[in-house]
Amino acid sequence: MIQAADIREWRNRNVVDPRGHKIGVLEAIYVDTTTDEPAMATVRTGLPTRHRLAFVPLDDAILGPDYVKVFHARALVRKAPSIGMDDILPAEAEEMIFKHYDMPYQPGSGGERQLARR
Repeated sequence: MIQAADIREWRNRNVVDPRGHKIGVLEAIYVDTTTDEPAMATVRTGLPTRHRLAFVPLDDAILGPDYVKVFHARALVRKAPSIGMDDILPAEAEEMIFKHYDMPYQPGSGGERQLARR
């Protein structure tokens, strides 16, 4: 798992799937608002003129010398909910990301977001 202190160090590294296939480039880390631990990353994918940021969970992620290996297949990540390069994640879109990966979504008791960008 990526530790909070490593977030800036691993930005712009390649993100690969379990088979070592490149998914894209790590753009940003989103932490779980209840634990402040890294939970999701956005991965820059697509053609150079049509980049988008796809979300991928960081559960069991492994850091290599020049890559971050996630445990979700490249095809699944590329079909994940995404945002534009200059966009921010709308609160109502968070649940779709978790559903895409069959993960439970639990906003705060007052409806607070589960993810925050770091």
